[in-house]
Amino acid sequence: MQVSNVFVGERIPLSFEIFPPKGELPLEEARSVLSGLAELDPAFVSVTYSAGGGGNNQCTSEIAQMGKEEFGLNTIAHLTCMGATKEDVAAIIEEMKACGVENVLALRGDPVPGKPPLDFQCAKDLIPSLREADFCVGAAAYPEGHVSCMDLDEDVQYLKEKQDAGAQFFVTQLFFDNRVAYEFLEKCRAARIKVPITFGIMPFMSKAQVTRMVFMCGASLPAPLVKTLARWEDDPESLLKAGIDYACEQIIDLAEHGVDGVHLYTMNKPEVARVITEAVRPYL
Repeated sequence: MQVSNVFVGERIPLSFEIFPPKGELPLEEARSVLSGLAELDPAFVSVTYSAGGGGNNQCTSEIAQMGKEEFGLNTIAHLTCMGATKEDVAAIIEEMKACGVENVLALRGDPVPGKPPLDFQCAKDLIPSLREADFCVGAAAYPEGHVSCMDLDEDVQYLKEKQDAGAQFFVTQLFFDNRVAYEFLEKCRAARIKVPITFGIMPFMSKAQVTRMVFMCGASLPAPLVKTLARWEDDPESLLKAGIDYACEQIIDLAEHGVDGVHLYTMNKPEVARVITEAVRPYL
């Protein structure tokens, strides 16, 4: 099923993201995660690219295939293009086709040490090749701007270029302040970005995790979150509960504002996804 179709309906779609687990049996670990997520009936599950260690890019396609064939999930395979040639991408497209992948999230990816950009400078350049291969194609959006871009208006204009290149939906980077999301959405609609935008939420589980995300993604920390971290940083169990509660509050508020969708970064923890899904689904 093309993921672009999940945004048509009365309910707000809730989707999940997983990453290929590291270790000697990554597919078996992924099978366990997918099994737990499938019980929650998500609109789709996206699988991040080349996170399995050793540059095993095929792991992404295989896990997407597993989710689709064994658990009946709509899956999206991530694909990055930084440092890739047209031949590289063509080979990966063939691999994805062989695995029955129908949906792809087109990403630039992080710079590869010693490998400058080649045939693809950015995600926008990758999208036409994927559309020509008959994939349903999504792309990333950044409510506070990409970490390398200092001007949010410029970043939104680039998002419009992704849409014009053929992107059929967007999945946003995580954020902790919903006001950021609403201001971003207003800018997008003013820029004539019309495709669905599903908003990414990550429940925080530790102070270290939040600090890492802030520096990786450029996400800002609202005062209530800072106070929560300060209060529970020495009590992991209470901090995890607070992180789940905070994510639920974000999602319910997003639903009340009628967003196109909500995408939960599960951190490969189906048990956390279950608690959040059961709390927020009545509002979606």
